Amino acid sequence: MCGITAVWGEDDTALTHHIMESLIHRGPDASGIASRERATLGHRRLSIIDPEGGRQPIFSEDEATAIIANGEIYNFRALKKDLLTDHRFKTSSDSEVLLHLYEEKGCNMVNSLDGMFAFILMDGQELFAARDPIGIKPLYYGSSGQRTVFASELKALSGRATDVKEFPPGSFFHTQTGFHKYHHIPLVEPEERPMDQWCTLIRETLERAVFKRLMSDVPLGVFLSGGLDSSIIAALARAHMKELHTFSVGIEGSRDLTAARVVAQHIDSIHHEYVFTVDDIKRHLPEIVFYLESFDQDLVRSAVPCYFVSRLASEYVKVVLTGEGADELFGGYSYCKEFDETMPLNEELYRSVSSLHNINLQRVDRLTMAHSIEGRVPFLDLEMIELGQRIPPQWKIRQLENGIHVEKWILRKAFEDLLPAEIVWRTKEQFDEGSGTTDVLARIGNYFMPQTAAREYSTSHREDHIRSHEEGVYHKLLCEAYIDSSVILDNVARWEEDRIYQLPDKPDAGNGK
Repeated sequence: MCGITAVWGEDDTALTHHIMESLIHRGPDASGIASRERATLGHRRLSIIDPEGGRQPIFSEDEATAIIANGEIYNFRALKKDLLTDHRFKTSSDSEVLLHLYEEKGCNMVNSLDGMFAFILMDGQELFAARDPIGIKPLYYGSSGQRTVFASELKALSGRATDVKEFPPGSFFHTQTGFHKYHHIPLVEPEERPMDQWCTLIRETLERAVFKRLMSDVPLGVFLSGGLDSSIIAALARAHMKELHTFSVGIEGSRDLTAARVVAQHIDSIHHEYVFTVDDIKRHLPEIVFYLESFDQDLVRSAVPCYFVSRLASEYVKVVLTGEGADELFGGYSYCKEFDETMPLNEELYRSVSSLHNINLQRVDRLTMAHSIEGRVPFLDLEMIELGQRIPPQWKIRQLENGIHVEKWILRKAFEDLLPAEIVWRTKEQFDEGSGTTDVLARIGNYFMPQTAAREYSTSHREDHIRSHEEGVYHKLLCEAYIDSSVILDNVARWEEDRIYQLPDKPDAGNGK
């Protein structure tokens, strides 16, 4: 995991260095820079694979091409085998595989990759950049005079660039040909199978997804809320590890803390927890909003426990697995129960997965990287997403004989022998609810902005559609955190507004806005 930046149009090492400084939390271990007459690359490194030898930028054998990358390529060893005949590798890093694969296949190399990534490659005086299919790893771009500037986070471009936009997921860019979409999340028709077959497929596919994400040359752990999704990931990871660190946070007496202890004992993990207080939230909320780069009420609520659990994990590991994506694949949200034949659930879940890149995945990325750790999301493996599309909605939301609708029913059935029943059939709660964060945040708004001032503040920022006093607090904190908050505000996605119950106009148009 790293922070990357590039300037194209002219060599500007000073600007590159300034941006790199604002990304140091993403890569505290090392830094590097490469420049040509029309381009400059900058890299901040968090050492995960080949910690000693994988510094970036990495150059080709003839020094003509250089790469900076953020993320992980899970199939890099298989790709490397095919490249060894014609290329001499200088490192054991997965990022170097990208460099030589580009030399062999050009822009089409992105179709060979299995991973989460954003990378920029300097080929002579030209740039080539790409982002993973789901948008797990971030990338943004904007203008600075006649230059185009790229960076991993919006904050790095605040005050340094204008007309800043998110680099689209599943896309690549070349300075000669512009943007191209190389991957569309598949909208697959559900198919009929017996329940036990679906359970087997889910189990086998997710286990493969977890196993490939255990790839690391540094310590690895799991965020464990005690909910279904994170508990499954922890149990699957534990089966392949001699010892596993798990991490949980919450307000004193919260349901997440209690449930996580049950799971940790069941799988015999080395469990760590942090009990945060109202004062902790008050003290750190401005920092949380700053790192999150959003004022969206739902996103900030879930960012608070994510901040504290990331801080806790950073004391022990450099890589964590999370349960992100299961709700979008299997219908885990309460509103999913509203769907019927006239509002197809699978189409809504397709839209939801398509929108993760600048909502929940943004939260996971920013809050883990705020503490210099890497978050990985097994449920969003491409094979897992495709499988999720094939499962009929009646297996996802199941109505019991007593009339109660159970969300993620087939996921629970697939793993009901792996975890205690009280965890498998635990009622779904959002991270902010189970940790006790929601109740606290609803009470502390006046600490930052009196209720009497909230209406006037919302009116003066009508264009941003502030929904509540609480969200007004987050908006104010965000604006106070940046030299040019418009760069951030122009890119804030709204989870509530995005729930439109219809498909995007095109398979690649779901952008969370």
